[in-house]
Amino acid sequence: MEQHDLHHEFPEYRDQIHALKVSNGHFARLFDEYHDINRHVVRVEINAELATDFELEDLKKRRLKLKDELHEMLKTHAVN
Repeated sequence: MEQHDLHHEFPEYRDQIHALKVSNGHFARLFDEYHDINRHVVRVEINAELATDFELEDLKKRRLKLKDELHEMLKTHAVN
């Protein structure tokens, strides 16, 4: 199973992820939400939780949207 946590998705931003988690409340909330959704997706994919195909796709879309937003914040932080 493919890893989708942010440290696997963006290994080049490991230091920025930590810095933003402790210094930026908005980033920290989005980070936590991303990982909650990711854990939920994984649990559905391994059949530990039930979800319809529609619900799983919705979770994956939400995860992708959050990942994109977090990535933009990481890129901005890396430039500054």
